[in-house]
Amino acid sequence: MDLIPSFSVDHTKIIPGIFTSRVDVVAGEKVTTYDIRVTRPNAEPAVDVAAMHSLEHLIATYLRNDPDWKDEVIYWGPMGCLTGFYLILKGNRAPREIFDLLLRSFESVKDAEDVPGASPVNCGNYLMHNLPMAKWYAARFAEYLSSNRENDLIFEYPKTERLITEGGQQFFDS
Repeated sequence: MDLIPSFSVDHTKIIPGIFTSRVDVVAGEKVTTYDIRVTRPNAEPAVDVAAMHSLEHLIATYLRNDPDWKDEVIYWGPMGCLTGFYLILKGNRAPREIFDLLLRSFESVKDAEDVPGASPVNCGNYLMHNLPMAKWYAARFAEYLSSNRENDLIFEYPKTERLITEGGQQFFDS
């Protein structure tokens, strides 16, 4: 069985950044899934689950209200491994083209006084939020993005090659 694209990335080498995960065509229109990696997998602790939930609410709200981007946003949500988020946008832009949008999104968290939609009517687990920790993670990632703006590595996935011998054995080599 073939690995899906997000599992073919060498998670021992990936660093925080903004990466194109996949490009699909849906109803004749290109749609791009971006991997917004906030922490380094398997090297740093995963994002606190309640903070991740708060960041999901805060940044989804920001993205869907940004006047220049709101009509392009299809989805913003956390990765199951809690090391980042997936952003799905209409079109196919290079990760550098969405850099400023994501930097503004994470910087906007510092001004939040509450988590939008954190009520029993609006959220399936409204008690599981941590705004102070969300602010900490957002500030940390915004600072990282700002200081690495010119670093090509935060925009390029490290790939894992899947080597297959004549006998059918599979090996991973990075």
